[in-house]
Amino acid sequence: MTVTINGERSDIPDGLNVAALLDHLGMSSGRVAIERNEQVIPRDTWKQALIEDGDRLELVTFVGGGA
Repeated sequence: MTVTINGERSDIPDGLNVAALLDHLGMSSGRVAIERNEQVIPRDTWKQALIEDGDRLELVTFVGGGA
């Protein structure tokens, strides 16, 4: 199926939930926020939140540090 991730179209396997999508993309789930179709997906629902064809996803990772 085709989704848009951070503004770029991507083909991903059918049947992925949000947690499995992160695994598929090789991303750590530690410091990331995910928005699907302009709605934030709470971390405790990632395993139940199925990705659907045409979804628009924004994956934001947090970086620590400072001066």
